[in-house]
Amino acid sequence: MAEVYLRRLTRWQAEQQREPIADVYVMAYHGAAGAEYRDRRKFQRRFEQHVQNDGFDMVVADAPGLVGCAYGYRLERDGAWWADFPVEVTPQTEELTASGRVFALTELMVLPTHRRLGVATRLGNLLLSRLSQDLVVAGVDRDRAATGITELFRAWGWKELPTKEPGATASGREVWARRPVR
Repeated sequence: MAEVYLRRLTRWQAEQQREPIADVYVMAYHGAAGAEYRDRRKFQRRFEQHVQNDGFDMVVADAPGLVGCAYGYRLERDGAWWADFPVEVTPQTEELTASGRVFALTELMVLPTHRRLGVATRLGNLLLSRLSQDLVVAGVDRDRAATGITELFRAWGWKELPTKEPGATASGREVWARRPVR
């Protein structure tokens, strides 16, 4: 297998690479047959919004051609991000969010042909290596469990945040968190 090289992208570079990044998204998540176009468009709309967030940062893996990427941004201070997830938000987490000290790992995707080769770990390590935030979170849709993301978070020492009430994860969404290593 070809050597995999990592590189950071600026916001402008990320916007210029949105088509190849959308290709990786479709191939990494293998949406329902015939739904690729719809899934691709939804991802592109989300990506366009994410790139505009303060603190946006992105890392891609090339081998040659894009084989994976990871990106995220600083959460808005109003805490609105948390409303999409059925988790308990502690007063400490609310304080960190309000002070701009929480980074959301928004996407971590690797093509199936490059999984279990350390590419995701390398992407995550490089992305998170220069953070100044005190907490990193990642919202996970349960339908992504087949990609091995929750096992990866466990291996990285992340913890799943407790839900507000028993059975609340039936909504299909969960949040994982960790403190950055400095």
